[in-house]
Amino acid sequence: MELTADERAELEAVISVGYDRSVASRAKMILDYAAGTGVSEIAASSGATRPTVYKWIVRYKQSGIAGLDDRKSPGRPRVVTEEERARIIAATKLPPAESTGLTHWSSHEMAKYLKRHEGIDVSHDFVAGLWRENDLRPRRNGTFKISEDPGFSAKAADIVGLYLNPPAGAVVLSFGEKTQFQGPERAQPVLPVSFGKTGNRTRDYIRHGTANLFAALEVLSGQVTSTYMPRKRAAEMLKFVNGISGSYPKEQEIHVILDSTGTRNGEDVDAWLAKHPNFTFHYAPAGSYWISQIENWFGIITRQAIRRGSFKPLAKLINGIDDFTRHWNQDAEPFEWAAATDGMLEKVAILNRDYEKLVADSQ
Repeated sequence: MELTADERAELEAVISVGYDRSVASRAKMILDYAAGTGVSEIAASSGATRPTVYKWIVRYKQSGIAGLDDRKSPGRPRVVTEEERARIIAATKLPPAESTGLTHWSSHEMAKYLKRHEGIDVSHDFVAGLWRENDLRPRRNGTFKISEDPGFSAKAADIVGLYLNPPAGAVVLSFGEKTQFQGPERAQPVLPVSFGKTGNRTRDYIRHGTANLFAALEVLSGQVTSTYMPRKRAAEMLKFVNGISGSYPKEQEIHVILDSTGTRNGEDVDAWLAKHPNFTFHYAPAGSYWISQIENWFGIITRQAIRRGSFKPLAKLINGIDDFTRHWNQDAEPFEWAAATDGMLEKVAILNRDYEKLVADSQ
């Protein structure tokens, strides 16, 4: 069987639509047969019998694509046009109307909306397939925060410079605090992983107090130093950094990356830096915790040592974190920072532009 370019395009369109799976399956039989695939092989791959395959080949030769539809009122299987596809994609990028009470689209809700308001009658399976083709995932939701720090560009360039091109022989530390973290005790024992089963933990838990974890990651080695403090004032931060200073020669050049909270500045901090001229503090832009590598480590320890655990009393959690830190340091490796300053600032500028446009459109 030889197919014209138009016939082939029509059959391929039917397969991609997903409007009627049985018709799509028959269209694939015709395409495979036209490509030289044997009837027996087509029957095996489609789960049909040889007579069934011959039946649809004959039907197609007699009636074209309409012959593949065996419903009582056969007609041409619906083909969604490129214009309709574009309208579906455009509708997906807009939030549902406030009157619906929906915060985001599901494929079912989108299919209903398209039929009622756009005059496009497609299945939710087609909507889901079109989303996959265009990498649209309305059900997923991320977070963002746009820094309003007027010195964002200069501070970001300073820190990225330390990551990508640190001063020769210098030590670069990324310092941070995981404040008020708690060790939950699960109401019932955690069920372990088994064949065909995931590990499970109860939703309810009992709190046994909180602690403040102070940590510094050595950027060039990945080694982590950590301790616990009852409070999170400048005094506690300086006490921690002072302890770190004893681990290096007095003449060692040390650069510390910190966030921009109020406890990082003040007379006490200035006095300490004056006594330790080998230390330089670099402040991350406000609202940009993601630029500090220690935050990556906090995320790892939360996922691997805290979230699934059950701790009673609080000391058990502290001991667990100490064990994890020692385990980490045994074969620690540095994080690979790949974002150059120019590219990062360009992405931030695009995010700012899109955000400002969204705000303007909503007013």
